[in-house]
Amino acid sequence: MTIDAKAGWSQETDVLPLVELSSVSCGYEDRIILSDVNIVVPRGSVVALMGTSGGGKTTVLRLIGRQLSPLSGKVLFDGQDLEPLSRAQMFAARRRMGMLFQFGALFTDLSVFDNVAFPLREHTDLSEELIRDLVLMKLNAVGLRGARDLMPSQISGGMARRVALARAIALDPDLIMYDEPFAGLDPISMGISARLIRELNDALGVTSIVVSHDVEETFSIADHVIFIANGRIAAQGTPDELRHSEDPLVRQFVTASPDGPVCFHYPARSIAEDLNCAQGGRSA
Repeated sequence: MTIDAKAGWSQETDVLPLVELSSVSCGYEDRIILSDVNIVVPRGSVVALMGTSGGGKTTVLRLIGRQLSPLSGKVLFDGQDLEPLSRAQMFAARRRMGMLFQFGALFTDLSVFDNVAFPLREHTDLSEELIRDLVLMKLNAVGLRGARDLMPSQISGGMARRVALARAIALDPDLIMYDEPFAGLDPISMGISARLIRELNDALGVTSIVVSHDVEETFSIADHVIFIANGRIAAQGTPDELRHSEDPLVRQFVTASPDGPVCFHYPARSIAEDLNCAQGGRSA
């Protein structure tokens, strides 16, 4: 075992990481979102990306799926630089990735069954009989085989998230990315979703990247947590290490404290100056 200088945590020296961001900077037009970021995601692990809103967590997922290209640096998937890939090669790489979008993003006009069957019909030449068997197996894995004929409008938010998870694993991907999988869920659904992420990761032998703000549920399933703030990696380590971190920003996030580096007030001049200017404007 060695400690990777970029990732800062232990991994096998002879095992190629499934995902690696090497000195990556990116942004939208003239706005830089990530600056010189290095991330290593070993195979079989559950890695959580956490941090304040707008820090660049979801941007990392977009880089891995190449919805966004880096301004500098490389994004590697299974050792392959994604940037020079052709359209066909990129589509082949994406078939090895499953994505659970925030709030599920199910097709509203398709049944639960057809939502899960969609990627199989779109990307394979399997018979409908075999697709049926695969869909029922995936739905059974998330506990919703009995809901296969329902429409998205007929199921709860937590159930919709599980259907979306069944769809994400339909093609047996090597990587599953989760964008806020616990948002808007009640405590029971949240616990079920967290358990499913961990159990499916281990049972299927996949690698998972979880973007989340929910500290307790995420810490309960993650092998490693990367804390992103202001476009950089502010801290990383095991959940226990981050729980006991002395970094002010990490401590404020983990403890949900209102006081800390993240201020309540947006930067502005003093209220006395604003009030004086307002009074001067009225008198004028």
